[in-house]
Amino acid sequence: MTVQTNTTDTRAKKGFAAVLVGLLANILLAAIKTSVGVLGHSPALLADGINSTSDVAYYVVVSIFVKMANKPADDEHPYGHSQFESIGALLVGSFVITTAVAIFWNSVDTIYDLFSGVGSFSGGTETALFVALGTVVLKIALTLYTQSAGKETNNPSITALAYDHRNDIFSALAAVIGIFLGRLGLYWVDPLAGALVAIVILRTGIVILRESTSDLMDTVPGKVLSEQIMSLLTPLSEIQHIEEIHAHRFGPYLMINITICIDGNLSVFEGDKISTKVEETIKANISFVRTVHVHYHPEG
Repeated sequence: MTVQTNTTDTRAKKGFAAVLVGLLANILLAAIKTSVGVLGHSPALLADGINSTSDVAYYVVVSIFVKMANKPADDEHPYGHSQFESIGALLVGSFVITTAVAIFWNSVDTIYDLFSGVGSFSGGTETALFVALGTVVLKIALTLYTQSAGKETNNPSITALAYDHRNDIFSALAAVIGIFLGRLGLYWVDPLAGALVAIVILRTGIVILRESTSDLMDTVPGKVLSEQIMSLLTPLSEIQHIEEIHAHRFGPYLMINITICIDGNLSVFEGDKISTKVEETIKANISFVRTVHVHYHPEG
């Protein structure tokens, strides 16, 4: 029990650290990109700044849900509260899609104004270009860090944030290209880059929503998981046949139910020893398995 508690605490700390680092970085980027986007006359950088501003909002939301997910189990939630992680990821996806729609509409409106002669846009400044380049470098580092934390913790909220950091790399690159070409006289490229940024952001939001919804619907890697369990248990000579394997997901964890056939002449005590061995084998070799229920009956 102590080992399980320590593992949970370590997982929670890594998750909180990833959220905090991302939150602080996005606060800084939101302030710089939004102000420079306005003062530096760059719709693409301003769109990216709006994206970072929305990032700040849902990072706060995710930090709340990650904290709630680490509440201990109680009578109403015997398996704990880890489903809050998937709910947090669902909110991230919703925020991302909303941001994408807002950025796309603003960019298309700017392009229309330019071609209709209403707009007076004349290209982004050199400062805007350097800010966009700096954003690319910072977001690459944040993506690698958050992806690593997401894999270690198997936390869908952290994985969703890693997707968002990766998404920001593409949006910042689009801003770089748009500002650079805009400074060469192709003024319409800058707001067009903002529209392309919005499309990339929209796709990322849809991916996050799909994955978090799958977690909440208890989707499990059925065939892959069954094959993995079969390969682990087949070498155990005490098991004569594996009849059924079922699993369901609870947040990042798996609950597994197995029915095995053993020698009918064995005692209940010996059958219990085999069941315990099955449970220990699965938990030792498959990550994030919280519970294994083993049912056994005589072969034939």
